Amino acid sequence: MIEAEQSFGYRTVAALLDMDKNTVQRVFQLKGWQVRTRALGQRPRVEAKVSRAQKPDQRWATETDLCRAWGGKDGWLSLALGIACSTRQLLGWHLSRTGKASMASAALEQALITRFGTP
Repeated sequence: MIEAEQSFGYRTVAALLDMDKNTVQRVFQLKGWQVRTRALGQRPRVEAKVSRAQKPDQRWATETDLCRAWGGKDGWLSLALGIACSTRQLLGWHLSRTGKASMASAALEQALITRFGTP
C-alpha cells in the first residue's frame, strides 16, 4: 500500500486498514516512512527591522484599539485614528459604536480629505 500510494500518511493508512493510528504511526517511524518530524525547541525569532517613512505622505497608519470610551446610552464607542507615520500627525478620526474595518476606512477617508481636499 505504501509503495502504491506514497502520499498516504499514517492517518489515511490507519483508516484504510482499520487499525489504531498510533500503532501505524509507530510502524511508520520505525521503518523510516514518516518524513515530517517535529522541530525541537522554539522557532527562531524574526529580526525586527526599523521601518520609517522618510517623507510626508509616504505612509499612513490606522489605530483602532487605542481608545474605547463609554458613550452613555450608546454603550462603548470605538475610536479609529488615521496617522501620518513620518510626522505622527493626526489626519483623521472616526468614532463608532462598532469596531469594524469600515470604521478604519472611514478614518482614512477623512484623513485623505483633510490632507488633499475633496475632488
